[in-house]
Amino acid sequence: MTPFRSRTTRVIAGTATALAVLTACGGGGDDTVNKPNGPVTITFWGWAKGTKDVVDAFNASHTDVKVTFEEIPSGTAGGYAKISNAVKAGNAPDLVSIEYSSLPEFVSSGALQDIGGEFTEADRAELLPQSVELTTLGGRTWAVPFDASPQAFFYRKDLFEKYKVQVPATWDDFKKAAEQVKKADAKARIATFFPDDPTTFEAMAWQAGAQWFKAEDDTWKVNTTDPATTKVTAYWQGLLDAGLVHKNASFSPEWVGSLKNGTTLGYLGASWGAGVLKGTLPEQSGKWAVAPVPSWDGKPASGMLGGTSFAVTKDSEKKAAAVAFAEWMSTTEEGVKARIASGTSSAFPAAAALRPVARKAFDAGYYGGQDIYALFETAGASIDPNWAWGPTTGTTNTTIKDRFGAVAAGGPTLADAVKAGHDATVAELTKRGLKVEG
Repeated sequence: MTPFRSRTTRVIAGTATALAVLTACGGGGDDTVNKPNGPVTITFWGWAKGTKDVVDAFNASHTDVKVTFEEIPSGTAGGYAKISNAVKAGNAPDLVSIEYSSLPEFVSSGALQDIGGEFTEADRAELLPQSVELTTLGGRTWAVPFDASPQAFFYRKDLFEKYKVQVPATWDDFKKAAEQVKKADAKARIATFFPDDPTTFEAMAWQAGAQWFKAEDDTWKVNTTDPATTKVTAYWQGLLDAGLVHKNASFSPEWVGSLKNGTTLGYLGASWGAGVLKGTLPEQSGKWAVAPVPSWDGKPASGMLGGTSFAVTKDSEKKAAAVAFAEWMSTTEEGVKARIASGTSSAFPAAAALRPVARKAFDAGYYGGQDIYALFETAGASIDPNWAWGPTTGTTNTTIKDRFGAVAAGGPTLADAVKAGHDATVAELTKRGLKVEG
């Protein structure tokens, strides 16, 4: 047993009782069948870059299972609402993309099937432990992990050189670099605070060692004001108060425009961001580089920002086929190559054996030939294993998102926003009849 596996096993063991309360209402399905008896046609909803290319490649090479794909908005942009409504209406697809942060909520609502009979322990052993643990709730397996999404800092190396700014290794360095950028060009900023995206903030809290959700016995403990979160909140409030970062919505025309005109020099994102920038700003090829996200002590440390898994909805009668397709996407060379070779995805596979495949398939010329996957490898290994998501992420994030918007407009503080998220989370857990402390 590796040191990491030992730590995460203890964490999961400590939360099993409370999670069992949630998973008791999850779909069971038929766990006795491991492979589909084709030909079978399944439906699949998702939004990640390169997904259509993956589906096309699968359909071209398989006759026993065929996939009908529908691209939906990203989860928090309406995709999760669409999935939830379809489940309630009884017309959900067989397979859906769900980010790790939202998986417990779908499990707790009974929207998904346990796939442990199809996606076995031997299968899971080949994947990044952090991703496996995020799809294991109450001792049951609810999704096939596709990728991990360690944090990274993307920056315009030409503009950093122009302004003589050093790439920051620590958050103290980042603040100094932000001050230097603003001094060099009054309109320029080192990066952007996304008021519409609590997940980026959560990744930073995760990196700092925060634990917002923890289950002990049959009780959920909620704490969004622990010392780690308070440190991150105070830090970013200071950057906002000093006007050291822009305040544009993520992926908005304003944000993209600031990248195009060089008034935003960096992007605090995750591994998948390499493909996003490449697809969004093709004219800036060769001008960007990737660095580890700054940490508090300069040592490798990362949270996870996003991360995709594939789950089978509760009423699907084609679980074996759906899991077989999900496994093909996540654990085969052909599946990973099809996604990365599209040029729009820079996913960091949860399957360690497939990272060389992803590295080879991704054209790193945009980043001057930099081996960005080596950087992702180090970052992925440094993801804090002690973070867990709770069953009310939608409520938590919606509340924080609303308050972050007010913060950006000059209203309350980030601390107020995070506290509001805490209070709304506790209220929602209580409303659902769950025991809660916090």
